[in-house]
Amino acid sequence: MSNFDSNQRLISLDMLRGLTIALMIVVNDPGSWDHIYWPLAHAEWHGVTITDFVYPFFLFIVGVSIVLSSHKQISAGADKKKMRKKIWIRAIKIFALGIFLNLFPEFNFAELRIPGVLQRIAIVYLVCAMIFLSTDWKAQAKIAAAGLIGYWLVMVLIPVPGIGVGVLEPGKNLAAWIDSMLLPGKMWQGTWDPEGILSTIPAIVTGMTGMLAGQLIKQDMPIEKILNYLFLAGLLSVAGGYIWDLFFPINKNIWTSSYVLFTSGWATMALAACILLVDVHGYDRFTKFGVIYGSNAIVIYVFAGMFPWLLNDILGVKSFFFNGLVDIGMTPNLASALWAVVYTMICFIPAYILYKKKIFIKI
Repeated sequence: MSNFDSNQRLISLDMLRGLTIALMIVVNDPGSWDHIYWPLAHAEWHGVTITDFVYPFFLFIVGVSIVLSSHKQISAGADKKKMRKKIWIRAIKIFALGIFLNLFPEFNFAELRIPGVLQRIAIVYLVCAMIFLSTDWKAQAKIAAAGLIGYWLVMVLIPVPGIGVGVLEPGKNLAAWIDSMLLPGKMWQGTWDPEGILSTIPAIVTGMTGMLAGQLIKQDMPIEKILNYLFLAGLLSVAGGYIWDLFFPINKNIWTSSYVLFTSGWATMALAACILLVDVHGYDRFTKFGVIYGSNAIVIYVFAGMFPWLLNDILGVKSFFFNGLVDIGMTPNLASALWAVVYTMICFIPAYILYKKKIFIKI
């Protein structure tokens, strides 16, 4: 294989981003929350399902995108001070969108939940981008390692008041206690939040693993060598996650260090496989769906979070669809999954219109 043109656009990354957003919509919008196939539900506590890969995959892609975008700007002579200002503005916009979604449609500020998916994405993006502009990959690797090891030690060695040391159970771990002490407003689980304060630290490391992968992609070496390194790094990361799971269980809710290694490893190998198939061998016949979804990923995610208010709460389309299929003999789980797919395709319509009109909304 020849050297990879590091300045070419990675269609594979756009595709992976879009497919991740599409799967995020699928798992967020079943026909009934009481009827879900187990892979389309989060693991109850320790362990993972396919659903538990969606969020870390997106944060990993955020990290890769930071490298590719920043490298292009720096190569064009951009001023880092201005870049940092734009990063802050973008992070604030994404965070504000998350708050808006949490308030929509009632806008009951008394019940406002501050954390959320977009809010965590905003924080991860901000911290990772700032670190990237100020350090090299070696320093970033050290920061990432310190973050994972430090989080592990803090969670298992610092006693939770009134409970004890090393407790990782729901609502009884250190992250939950910190949330109960410091987080204002409503929390997703009453006394703790899966997008809480302490667990955001390892989530930032997930973004940093994407940065490290992105910097490997930018290296001036044959693409075959880059892909070999990506696959090897991903495999070692997955193995490391499995081993760490013995001491610090893989868990999305508290975003454990083993969860970071395990999911980042799979994300790295998925990216490498996509680059090999799409960017190297040109198998792009089936990439359009992902590319279209990925071109305005945040916008479509916000749309997907708002549209159910009209479609379901006002017009009752979801209940009509789900109940109608169940009434004619379809199993509730299948009817629920079919609605999730149909809704994802509905959300594809505005994504397709924006893509065809070459409208790419930068948030």
